[in-house]
Amino acid sequence: MTDTVLQLTAYHIDAFTDRVFRGNPASVVLLDEWLDDTTLQAVAAEHNLAETAFVVAGEPAHALRWFTPTCEVELCGHATLATAYALLHCCNGFSAPLRFQTRQAGELGVSENDGMLWLDFPSRPAERLPQAPVEVEQAMGASSLEWYAGANHLAVYESAATVAALAPDMRALAACNRQDNRGVIATAPADDGIHDFVSRYFAPAHGIDEDPVTGSAHCTLAPYWAARLGKTQLAGRQISRRGGTVICRLEGDRVHLGGQAVRYAESQLFIPIEGRKT
Repeated sequence: MTDTVLQLTAYHIDAFTDRVFRGNPASVVLLDEWLDDTTLQAVAAEHNLAETAFVVAGEPAHALRWFTPTCEVELCGHATLATAYALLHCCNGFSAPLRFQTRQAGELGVSENDGMLWLDFPSRPAERLPQAPVEVEQAMGASSLEWYAGANHLAVYESAATVAALAPDMRALAACNRQDNRGVIATAPADDGIHDFVSRYFAPAHGIDEDPVTGSAHCTLAPYWAARLGKTQLAGRQISRRGGTVICRLEGDRVHLGGQAVRYAESQLFIPIEGRKT
């Protein structure tokens, strides 16, 4: 009598990039049925990437959840992009457009056009605060021009150089994150003549000191920059060490996020299932 070992296929996908070692890496684990949350969290911790996506294929929509190394998250852009790429380009039997049913973000869509994957996500505008939260701004290490709050904090800075130079006190920022369950999006106008804005994203309390490229943050960035620049199609560049580009199209209460992805690795997972014997 031995414990049952469940064998699963997983893909390591770099999202919002067309080259490996760039963009934001995500694991995508294919399931026939849901495992318990403790096992899902353990797998995500073992992979130790910003997010691990778990998908159960089905009709009319595939069930999708996302976990950081420490917690489940309500919405994740790059891991959704990675999941769509894995299903469409690494597996058989799937075709675009895809629909995903999530637990907290409702139904999400992914279409494909000329090699670009497009996420259909909810717009998440933030509200301007009369002043920045003192402890959070101090933890960021630079004075902002404007401060907004929504699903995350949105700190607006004077220049791309200011955003690039940010070196937050991660311990202090994590303490702030734990108080209100918000990460911090830092943004400023782009100065490269190609993109409309730049950004970085910090969420140390969620197991992610700095996320390389954050699709969900652009659900807040897109409505902010659309209003500020008077345009509904924008190009954002997340200027983390790995870096990545997110194309944004604002359509009412939805944001369409465009990006590419590439497969880095494919692997087999061997997970003991306690309490079940062979």
